[in-house]
Amino acid sequence: MDNSALVQALLDGPQTGVALAERFGVTRAAVWKRIEQLRGLGLAIEAREQQGYALTMPTPLLDAARIRDLLEPAMQAQIADLHVVFETDSTQRPAMAQPAPAHGIAVWLAETQRAGQGRRGKAWVSPPLANIYCSVNRRFALPMAAMAGFPLACAVILADALRAQGIDGLGVKWPNDLWLHGRKCAGLLIQLRGEAQGPCEVTLGFGINVNMPPAAGAGIDQAWTALAQHHGTLDRNRLLAGLLPALADGFARYERDGLAGFAARWQALDVLAGQPVRILAAEGGIDGRALGIDADGALRVALEAGGERRFHSGEVSVRRIDG
Repeated sequence: MDNSALVQALLDGPQTGVALAERFGVTRAAVWKRIEQLRGLGLAIEAREQQGYALTMPTPLLDAARIRDLLEPAMQAQIADLHVVFETDSTQRPAMAQPAPAHGIAVWLAETQRAGQGRRGKAWVSPPLANIYCSVNRRFALPMAAMAGFPLACAVILADALRAQGIDGLGVKWPNDLWLHGRKCAGLLIQLRGEAQGPCEVTLGFGINVNMPPAAGAGIDQAWTALAQHHGTLDRNRLLAGLLPALADGFARYERDGLAGFAARWQALDVLAGQPVRILAAEGGIDGRALGIDADGALRVALEAGGERRFHSGEVSVRRIDG
């Protein structure tokens, strides 16, 4: 009995401890310990009188074969590898450990992460069955410097791919967060390797809050939301079948056009444009008004103290000042 098999059993409906013990050939105490372990990972499991254990928000497990089946044949050919595991420390680790494929993309997915990574060393809350945790490898025939605007392009690609699947109310927040109705619902992490003059290999990691229960995100230090809070419980396999082709096409577009190919869409989706912001930099907080991005993807800010300054994503974080 591993975690994946136990979750699959619970997806069949409520199960008593006795039934689960018989199904897996273990003791009821072993079942209880495994249930508590899953709860510790953030999976909401109820104990219902006379019914047994039940998932609070049942949704299908991630399934590599199903994702592939939902893709058009041309897109199936672009996925060199598609890895799905129940649990990992972070999808970024195995992705970064492998070279990017010579052609197409390689994809890593997990149901839960023990040490999910956000920007600037922050942890990414990663309960099972709730969200999408994904890393994608791709080789670019570009020098490292040409990838400066790539995080912004990826945010636009994901926002538009979700909008195409009926998710409205989305915007992008510099440098690479997605907001849904004014709250964060997704974040991206870009890691590069290669020669300065190219080619370079990129690992794009992203997390999207899909069906995340409120209790699982109680410790998050900023306002957040999940797609299901506005659109009901969603099938993550179907979402991924829409996201992966959009990413593959968007990567090719970036390789051809750079950030310029996404600048108009960024401007249309930018939730910070014209808003008062606080830049969190090494020298302290800097207040001003966001003016959008420049051609390299830097954030332009009209400083409260006067003048204009540009900030790059690796140097700072930014918060919108509401009210």
